[in-house]
Amino acid sequence: MDNKKLAEILFPHILKAPDYYEKLYPARVLPEGARVTRFAPSPTGFLHFGNLFTCLVSYKTAKTTDGVFYVRVEDTDRKRKVEGAIEVMLKGLSVYGIVPDEGVFSETEQFGAYGPYYQSERKIIYQTYAKSLVEQGLAYPCFMTAEELDEIRAQQENESVKGIWGKWARHRDLSLPEIEEKLNAGTPWTLRLKSPGTLEGKCFFDDMIKGKIEMPENVQDVVILKSDGIPTYHFAHAIDDHLMRTTHVVRGDEWISSTPIHLQLFKLLGFKPPKYAHVAPIMKEENGGKRKLSKRKDPEAAVTYYAEEGFPSESVNEYMLTLANSNFEDWRRMNKDEELDKFPFNLKKMSVSGALFDMVKLTDVSKNVISKMPAGKVFELSYEWAKEYNPNLAALYEKDTDRATAILNIDRENKKPRKDIAKWSDIPDYISYMYDETFAPCYELTGNATPALAVKVLELYKDIVNLDDTKDEWFERIKGMCEAVGCTPNVKEYKQNPEAFDGHVGDVSTVIRVALTGRTNTPDLYEITRLLGRETVEKRLTDALSYYKEEK
Repeated sequence: MDNKKLAEILFPHILKAPDYYEKLYPARVLPEGARVTRFAPSPTGFLHFGNLFTCLVSYKTAKTTDGVFYVRVEDTDRKRKVEGAIEVMLKGLSVYGIVPDEGVFSETEQFGAYGPYYQSERKIIYQTYAKSLVEQGLAYPCFMTAEELDEIRAQQENESVKGIWGKWARHRDLSLPEIEEKLNAGTPWTLRLKSPGTLEGKCFFDDMIKGKIEMPENVQDVVILKSDGIPTYHFAHAIDDHLMRTTHVVRGDEWISSTPIHLQLFKLLGFKPPKYAHVAPIMKEENGGKRKLSKRKDPEAAVTYYAEEGFPSESVNEYMLTLANSNFEDWRRMNKDEELDKFPFNLKKMSVSGALFDMVKLTDVSKNVISKMPAGKVFELSYEWAKEYNPNLAALYEKDTDRATAILNIDRENKKPRKDIAKWSDIPDYISYMYDETFAPCYELTGNATPALAVKVLELYKDIVNLDDTKDEWFERIKGMCEAVGCTPNVKEYKQNPEAFDGHVGDVSTVIRVALTGRTNTPDLYEITRLLGRETVEKRLTDALSYYKEEK
């Protein structure tokens, strides 16, 4: 077989050799130990939590080593392309602080010295390397029809190794005249790798997460160019990862089974393979067992869920790092206020079997993150969320933005801020009693507070409440009422001799709190009273008093 002649027949339009591209895309000049990673989405769907998580791992791998993170779009499958998918994915990444150093930045914008970063624009590059493989006798045209391939699949139903190899590789050893005859007849063809693998051969690689892996080497003559000259994923990614000088490929562990093919391609192409880090899927508990987080069953599988619910990006990022590295929570306890970027992320600290998604944990993490935010930031982020997802809340904010910010600042910006808000969608209920439009009276009491005690407290308090009081003055008024209503201002005294009193200062406060807010547990009652305003306070105290008089 004259392989050079065959290569010219198959690729007469390819005039350059691989050396041209090796020089065009030289090795990157980076600090020692710097890692080059990528996110390589297909425009066939939208961003899911698993994608975001794997992308964060890839991003952190580059950033913690002063390396490069880039985005490459694998858009060779035109039939499955979803319009706008890439824009949505990239926007989703940017929300969570994942911004590439180079690559695709939008549907129409790409930047970097190793582009183009759309695979659909790199067809000539792939065909150059394909031609080189043919010249070396490492690839051949295959003319099998879809019907023939279906027939082989049926025959291989009980075979341990499937695909085109051995006796099923019918066109592997066609002579040049036979090939020319088919080409002259216009018979469609694909280009297949001429695998040197054997059934006895083994493939070894050291996975950055899972450790040493041993697998049977690839024996299949996989398709590397489809009949339209477009490369398969296997072939394109090998060339792109090499020419873009990727050092570490972070991807889902469903790709482990394809790794022998990929390593074989790198070897036959003469490339040094990247290091692989296969990320286990995010799991979820169900009926005492575990399953993969499902796009179909679990709303939280879609990244849009977190935006709709109003989880701040900081919370989601913090939570993802608890899933990503086993030592993150210890680091956070030692570095309570440190930026996430300072965390020394390490691939070797990742779970081999898959992290467990826990909505309760995410909620707790987010409460903690939000509790540390200043009121201005809480207002700003929740207002942006409300304008898109809760116009009623946005309208309340717009009545008086300073008052809204002050409401959100109650029991905030102190040493022990409250942790009532886990997501922005919690806010409408959390602050509902602060607005007459959303206040829902509820007069249920707790502890020693009874309707009879409530009547006595409210009749006295409505005449002495003063919104100009300082906090200390306000509390002294509450304590000063206690004796007159049969209570003690000293909780300890009540516990020592409960029969002597109808309650204590906490019960007096509960009556006032319930009257003004409809709740028994709220942030600082003094601040609530001051922000409600005189007219609202007087009306609510009067309404509550009327209610308890009827109940008494």
